[in-house]
Amino acid sequence: MDRVDLVGDFGPENEEFLSDVCAALKESPRRLPSQYLYDERGSELFDEICELDEYYLTRAELEILRRAGEEICATLGPACALIEFGSGSSLKTRVLLDRLHDAVAYVPVDISRDHLQTTARSLVERYPDLEILPVCADYTRAFDLPDWAISPRRCVTYFSGSTIGNMNLKDSIDMLRQLGQVSGDEGGILVGVDLHKDSETLVAAYDDRRGVTAAFELNLLERMNRELGADFDMRAWSYEAEYDTERQRIEMYVRSAVNQCVEIGSKQFCFEAGERILTEVSQKFTLASFSALSEAAGLQVSKVWTDTADQFSLHYLEPA
Repeated sequence: MDRVDLVGDFGPENEEFLSDVCAALKESPRRLPSQYLYDERGSELFDEICELDEYYLTRAELEILRRAGEEICATLGPACALIEFGSGSSLKTRVLLDRLHDAVAYVPVDISRDHLQTTARSLVERYPDLEILPVCADYTRAFDLPDWAISPRRCVTYFSGSTIGNMNLKDSIDMLRQLGQVSGDEGGILVGVDLHKDSETLVAAYDDRRGVTAAFELNLLERMNRELGADFDMRAWSYEAEYDTERQRIEMYVRSAVNQCVEIGSKQFCFEAGERILTEVSQKFTLASFSALSEAAGLQVSKVWTDTADQFSLHYLEPA
């Protein structure tokens, strides 16, 4: 057996998936909802991305966690419950769990049901004395947290990677507020924040030589074919990434090579040759700009840790 039962399952079904896709494709400019990149295949591809030479983010965050782990865990406090939004394979969280010897529960929250169950199984085996409570959910929407066997002294939400940058600034503020509500007045929030740097390094991180990122982004079209009965011709689509210097963010697109129409459910969408669909963004911050974003969400930065190259940062936030 390689999976465990979920204690909460609020993951989107096909009807919701179809509705979200169609609504996003009607916008101008057209886009696709990035949370649906993470089906089981997408999650596997993202795990591969995290190991790429060009993708510095995971290495930098792991360096911070390994070097400053004891201090971070002391900041989180004793007998805490750790709740991770977008947990994926929980690779980085294991560094914390290895040091949080008195944690009472870990709640991995992820949209990919199958991937989450497989990851939860490995966590149960590695941490037999820790309550593991996996919840399948689109964390951008409301969902219920499970009850724990032992009440924690405080709750800490962990939003790892640069996921806070995958939203526009208004949605990022709303997400920080949601994280704060989950943690509560006595809790805290640990957020991974990618720092602004030269565009060459940034573009390489999101458009790798092996084409793994391209496969990850294009998998969303293949997922729509598999699950929604769409008829995207994968030979007629390509991937590209570019850096928007004004907005200081990476933008990821799939581009139509020809004039074509695609059926998705009962609807048809037509694309011109060269037309692009925005699949994902990755906002970059300075320490000051992220502090200002946190303040707009009613939070304050209590502590910051960066890697030795100052490429990435972990921020610990508390209610202002």
